Amino acid sequence: MTLVYNLVFVCHLLGMAALVGGYFAVLAAPRISEVIVWGARLQFVTGLILVGLGEAALDKDYNHVKIGVKLLLSLVIVALAEIVRGAQKRGQERPNLVHVVGGLGIVTVLVAALWA
Repeated sequence: MTLVYNLVFVCHLLGMAALVGGYFAVLAAPRISEVIVWGARLQFVTGLILVGLGEAALDKDYNHVKIGVKLLLSLVIVALAEIVRGAQKRGQERPNLVHVVGGLGIVTVLVAALWA
């Protein structure tokens, strides 16, 4: 089960790279790309799987307040990314919300790394 957990963790990191890296890639002309949307989706799903596997199979001891904050941030990021991407497809640009998505992605990384 540890191997499965580690593989999901790698996918979680790849989602983070897609979300944050995708944001930095579009800073000159802010838009939500498919890479950002899929990175946000991957972060949300793999985060849920990681906590589920860790709690159920590996007896990991999580800080549930931290996990709750990350879950809430992730849900907001996915929702905003989907909304802005849909608006862009209809020709409505929302560059400020692109920065909110990218900024919240960075905040989520900081929460994960700095919250003990």
